Amino acid sequence: MKIRKDDKVIVIAGKDKGNQGKVLKAMPKTNKVVVEGVNIVKKHIKSSGQERVGKIVEKAMPIDVSNVALIDPKTKKATRVRVEKKDGKLIRIATKSGSQIK
Repeated sequence: MKIRKDDKVIVIAGKDKGNQGKVLKAMPKTNKVVVEGVNIVKKHIKSSGQERVGKIVEKAMPIDVSNVALIDPKTKKATRVRVEKKDGKLIRIATKSGSQIK
C-alpha cells in the first residue's frame, strides 16, 4: 500500500468523490484508510444510567484504498505513485511531476 498516515488524498470514487483530506489511519492488512471528513456516518450511543447520556456521534469510517489517490505536492492534482530505491532507502515519487513525496 503506497498511501500512509498524514498523506493528502483525494477521493476518486464513491459518494464523497472529489473531497480531499488527510489520512488519519492506514490499515494495510484490510487495504483501507480513514480520511478526515470523508465517509462520515452517524453512530447512535445509548445512554447507560445516569453517568452516560445518549447522543448521536459523527465518525469517519474506513474507505477502500482503491477509491483514493494521492495528491501531487507540485501540481495539486491526483497522481499515481512509484517507489524507487535511492541510497539504500525506498522513496515514493509522484508519476505526474516526478517530485518526491515526503
